[in-house]
Amino acid sequence: MKEVMAVIRMNMMNKTKKALAEAGISSFTATGRVMGRGKGNVDYTLLDGAKEGYEEAIAQLGKGPRLVPKRLLWIIVPDELVQKTVDTIIEVNQTGQPGDGKIFVMPTLDAIRIRTGESGDTVLDAL
Repeated sequence: MKEVMAVIRMNMMNKTKKALAEAGISSFTATGRVMGRGKGNVDYTLLDGAKEGYEEAIAQLGKGPRLVPKRLLWIIVPDELVQKTVDTIIEVNQTGQPGDGKIFVMPTLDAIRIRTGESGDTVLDAL
């Protein structure tokens, strides 16, 4: 089993959730709001100044990268569903513009359903 962690745009959450459910992947965890950025550098003193409303700081920031709100999804799936999960997230979220997000795939050793004590792939979405 694998963990698929996806960072997506805030406004793409509902579309992503619907597409995953239609693909048979209905179980996941999401955070309401995380802050992040891509490869660009962030000058935190300028960000603080811009938040305070200083025009000089706002002008220096320009259109460069800064921390922006995103959504973070954690999806644990059997190995057989990893590619389908990744493809579904890409299909919904890919606009071709910077900020579309990132997907990380990591191994997961086990999953245990607290209510019954079941473990392994049986507690996950099935194929």
